[in-house]
Amino acid sequence: MPSLTVHHLQVGQGERIPWLLEELGIAYEVKPYQRAPIFSPKELKDLHPLGASPVLEDATEDAKNPLFLAESSAVADYLIHKYGNGRLALAPSDANYADYLYWFHYTNGTLQPAIGRRMTVYALTQDQTNPRVRMVDERLQLAFQNLNDRVEKKTWLAGDEFTAADIMAVFSFTTMRSFMPYDLSPYPGILAWLKRCTEREGYRTAMKKADPELDIEGLISAKGPGLFDALKKMMAAQQAK
Repeated sequence: MPSLTVHHLQVGQGERIPWLLEELGIAYEVKPYQRAPIFSPKELKDLHPLGASPVLEDATEDAKNPLFLAESSAVADYLIHKYGNGRLALAPSDANYADYLYWFHYTNGTLQPAIGRRMTVYALTQDQTNPRVRMVDERLQLAFQNLNDRVEKKTWLAGDEFTAADIMAVFSFTTMRSFMPYDLSPYPGILAWLKRCTEREGYRTAMKKADPELDIEGLISAKGPGLFDALKKMMAAQQAK
């Protein structure tokens, strides 16, 4: 049996990996870390110089010198192919292989960068007449609409089969909105797809282990969960200056 520990910064993208492991049926331990107050605490930074999350610790082959791996997409690929016999990925021989590759990488290649740019600009100004604000909003809306169109036509991102591509993408529409709120009302396809994803037993079990305090119904609602408390306090302090 693999000896795996997922080091997870709570209210963060690390939630993808416990969910993946639940879906694969692979035993693991999750070690949660609270934000301090927004970014990684020292204990997590000691595991990775960037304070990255998730960090997978694999002590299967050498308990004294375990492997440490960061980047959620790399961790997902590693687990799928090293311990999951390729499950939740599609093989090159599959007709939907190219779709799987595209949507698996879409989240960290297109969607999260678009959200990050919006966060950066909104930290400076939210003036809707500002061309930079309009540009980042339009780019994010385009990224959302692209995914919405896909899941209105297909049950899952890679087609008719649930895959790791879906696991990678859900965070951007749920927990991520604790840091960058946005309304999903214009995207009924995304809301229906989120419901399908988050009703899965693997997701519910993983979230109970990794982030038991998060309200899943709030995460998947059109309006979203509201700002993360520590971020809300930081913004209030900045406005008071």
